[in-house]
Amino acid sequence: MRTFLFLASALVATTSTSVSALDVAAAIEMAKANGCFSCHSANEKLVGPAYSAVHEKYKDDKDAVAALVQSIQYGSKGKWGRIPMPPHPGMSAADIKTLAEWVMTIKP
Repeated sequence: MRTFLFLASALVATTSTSVSALDVAAAIEMAKANGCFSCHSANEKLVGPAYSAVHEKYKDDKDAVAALVQSIQYGSKGKWGRIPMPPHPGMSAADIKTLAEWVMTIKP
């Protein structure tokens, strides 16, 4: 729990001011509830890439959020190495979009 609180604090501190604190808190809770923190963290590669690395890869892509939505909903293979990202078909479209937008606010 202590590690999660530290991670959550770090994620809040690294997010842009364009997302309200309430949205950030909701996104963190969604990520926690859906197991995202099992594979990802703010600035360190775990099983999957760090959220800040995702931001860097897609920061100049006008379709970044749409691409992330697709990866979250349907999973992905080969974008970040050999380990595939599992799909999350049970998440609502609105929740997936919130997570994708939140990931794009996390800068190194």
